[in-house]
Amino acid sequence: MTDRLEAQFAFLNEADRLKHVMRATTLVDGSRPENSGEHSWHLALYALVLADQAEPGVDISRVIRMLLIHDLVEIDVGDVPIHSQNGQAHASAATQAAEAKAADRIFGLLPPDLATSLRTLWEEFEAAETPDARFAKSLDRVQPVMANLMSGGGTWATYDVTFDQLESRVGSKIAKGAPGLWEWVKIKARPWFG
Repeated sequence: MTDRLEAQFAFLNEADRLKHVMRATTLVDGSRPENSGEHSWHLALYALVLADQAEPGVDISRVIRMLLIHDLVEIDVGDVPIHSQNGQAHASAATQAAEAKAADRIFGLLPPDLATSLRTLWEEFEAAETPDARFAKSLDRVQPVMANLMSGGGTWATYDVTFDQLESRVGSKIAKGAPGLWEWVKIKARPWFG
């Protein structure tokens, strides 16, 4: 039991470092960038509150678990904004390889049963092929949009984002997991792009 607790707390202490990873997205009041720990907590709350936007059969408790761990790899890799460098770095093979290496290290701190369980859940989120993962990914994409709307356009101006880019890089992923949510958000976002 002592070894198990040592491993569990080693992981939890390492996870605390996520609070130091600053994101491009600001808080909704625009006062400062949010950190990845705040982002993960906010997404878990999004899942709880927006559960009615999920397709039937989505397990919200699994979605919340996914969202709590989905960005842990940023401890090693940092935040890679979806609109940076025309969005190329976000989905690049190099970024994916770095994130997989980070997942090996971070989840590897846990006892083997927990390491396997959480790593599998993280991989499911990354693949975004199951209904649970598609909904989780849609929330991960919609939260920064809402922050940009509330903060006067936020990072859209910083990265010179067009509405077409927003729709292809973000909207398409929101629509896969929560089509009604994207339809509502799209109406709110459209006026920001002239």
